[in-house]
Amino acid sequence: MALASDSKTTQAELDQLCINSIRVLAIDAVQKANSGHPGMPMGMAPIAYLLFTRYLRHNPKNPQWYGRDRFVLSAGHGSMLLYASLYLTGYDLPLEELKRFRQLHSRTPGHPEHGVTPGVETTTGPLGQGFGVGVGMAIAAKHMAARFERGGARLFDHRIFAIVSDGDLMEGIASEAASIAGHLGLGNIVYLYDDNHVTIDGHTDLSFSEDVTRRFDAYGWHTQAVDNANDLGALAHAIDNAIAEDGRPSLIRVRSHIGYGSPHRQDTSEAHGKPLGPEEVKLAKQFYGWPTEPDFHVPDAALKEFRGCIERGAGQEREWQGRFDAWAKANPEPATEFGRMIAGELPPGWDADLPVFTPDQAFATRESASKAERAIHPHVWNLFGGAADLNESTFTDVVDGGDFERGDYAGRNLHFGIREHAMCAILNGIALHGGFIPYGSSFFVFTDYCRPSIRLAALMDLRVIYVFTHDSIGVGEDGPTHQPIEHLTAMRAIPNLTVIRPGDANEAVEAWRVAMTHRGGPVMLVLSRQKMPTLDRTVTAPAAGLARGAYVVCETAGRTPELILIGSGSELHLAVAAKAELEKRGHAARVVSMPSFELFERQDQAYRDAVLPPAMRRRLAIEAGVPLGWYRWVGLDGDVVGMTTFGASAPAGEAMKYFGFSVENVTERALKLIGR
Repeated sequence: MALASDSKTTQAELDQLCINSIRVLAIDAVQKANSGHPGMPMGMAPIAYLLFTRYLRHNPKNPQWYGRDRFVLSAGHGSMLLYASLYLTGYDLPLEELKRFRQLHSRTPGHPEHGVTPGVETTTGPLGQGFGVGVGMAIAAKHMAARFERGGARLFDHRIFAIVSDGDLMEGIASEAASIAGHLGLGNIVYLYDDNHVTIDGHTDLSFSEDVTRRFDAYGWHTQAVDNANDLGALAHAIDNAIAEDGRPSLIRVRSHIGYGSPHRQDTSEAHGKPLGPEEVKLAKQFYGWPTEPDFHVPDAALKEFRGCIERGAGQEREWQGRFDAWAKANPEPATEFGRMIAGELPPGWDADLPVFTPDQAFATRESASKAERAIHPHVWNLFGGAADLNESTFTDVVDGGDFERGDYAGRNLHFGIREHAMCAILNGIALHGGFIPYGSSFFVFTDYCRPSIRLAALMDLRVIYVFTHDSIGVGEDGPTHQPIEHLTAMRAIPNLTVIRPGDANEAVEAWRVAMTHRGGPVMLVLSRQKMPTLDRTVTAPAAGLARGAYVVCETAGRTPELILIGSGSELHLAVAAKAELEKRGHAARVVSMPSFELFERQDQAYRDAVLPPAMRRRLAIEAGVPLGWYRWVGLDGDVVGMTTFGASAPAGEAMKYFGFSVENVTERALKLIGR
């Protein structure tokens, strides 16, 4: 098309001018960075233009306005589509930041990152994650509405829009998330599928020939198809239909052309993951009727049209705020509760009913942790989540809380089904939506399915709680397929994830206290299937020491310890019992409980040295997992009783003894250290 004059444009010309502004900004940013994915923004610019200027309820000057619609770019490799849209519509993202695309400390990283760029709702990049996160946001909105909506206030009728790609839909997490979204009838979801027929390796026919529309029909979604991504009328009609459908999530399949307008790259994998190159950039701009110089050119008429979103968004927020103020006046107690939730605060007395256990009680920590959780539930409505079809084993259900299901979104028990990966992405979406403390549970060995979503929760500093049980070879008869060996080390390797493996019933209670009060990243509770003794806290240190990650449980009175026994989880009681055996043989020992490496690392050096004095070099750690991470704490002169093989199918007690987790073996290994 010829470049329209800034002063004389028809609406159709203005639309095209705006769409091409997105395309050119994406092309120039990728070319300047000499890195990135220009093709998807070139093909999907019409959708971004329509969404941001006509459909999304958003305020560029207040990206955190609660009543806004959420937009998720699940196809995060096309990040310049989002960055260009945010700049053009007036978010706090200057043009200079687009020119610094993919550069160190810029606000336009290679894939969208939550907390880095205003207006970015979630970190995406690993394909399928945004799809699952959007489902979590939709669940959160439905649950919030069920709790607080009254009098026609419509405070929680916001929608979740997303652009998803072939890659998203190939990843298994999207199948899991789509299945549960259809089951729940989440009519506040509108996803637009970029059906461009191209992946990195070439045409999608290489590996992907399913009928996506029929697949989503089978999931219970409302589906439509638009045959031309440049047909704004057809796109608008489809989006209107999707918004009107409130009983099912919607998927709109949009046939687009990756690298649209590039004479030699359009519809090829060459447009996916590399700059067009100087000559092809010129040819694409000429196709759009765009000046080849200067780079990052945006016509005044286009910028004015986009910036109308500022006034429009401010008006939408004012209107919503008026409804909110009227609702709050009529419902002061719910309004106070809602405000506290959005601020991330806990209600007074939330921990008043936490149990205290006595030495005559033996519990698996999954049991004692459950009792703690169930003492919290009546006080904290927004502690919201469930299990991946394992409530019978993880004990995380809300008693008499009802089920969150289609037609009853007030239920407090969210049944994820056997969908661990989607569960954890959904938890991220619930957390990002705001107002909730989401939790999910499964067997610890299945963190193998969850790790990408857990990693993103840590990357985004999300307040999410994971409750993983069956934490070691103590699983017993289910055998090595269900006995986690390397998983503690794998989870501890994730930055900003706090892993807590409590050693008795009272530590399990304190673990929940930490999980509820922790800020700045997710917390994972790792709990046992098998019962273990409850320590006598009248003769050992209080379990509150768990909050510092490690603490001295007990030591031989009146003597300098010859070694330190360090235990976590179900192996802590072995350390305590081995200390008694060592004392019978004339040796002095200290027992340290170390349920959380991460909490201990956050303590000052003086405290860490008080628990593990540098001069006490004989240290023996006991944990039914691979010993890799323990050498930092035991040092070159220490030792670890751990697992260097997979487990075996046997009753828990027999398996533990066979692999060396017995008082006798721990005592023997301790004596070897002392005699070294």
